[in-house]
Amino acid sequence: MVTKFDDKGKFYTEVIPKEAVQVTVQTLTHRMHGVMYKRQNIRLIDELNLGDDNFIPLTEVTVYNAQGGVLFQTDFIAVEFKHIIWVIPDKELKTSVVKGGAP
Repeated sequence: MVTKFDDKGKFYTEVIPKEAVQVTVQTLTHRMHGVMYKRQNIRLIDELNLGDDNFIPLTEVTVYNAQGGVLFQTDFIAVEFKHIIWVIPDKELKTSVVKGGAP
């Protein structure tokens, strides 16, 4: 990665292009539907396995309870990695996973 410096000593790095992926995330207690960002030309599983972060950021999120009812919606949520059971890209879904409209 190239680092550039301006006259004041501030440094900048090149932006890493990301791809938005609609996903459904199952945690220990909730199901979430939102957008996850991954590096281009990298599989979603590789992006998850590369992360040294404790949290995975999601945007445009709807959080569902165990019965499939909507608990809340938010523009951003950070999900603690150790609480995630599974992640599936929406394009891989064949049918709705939960009754009541939750993906």
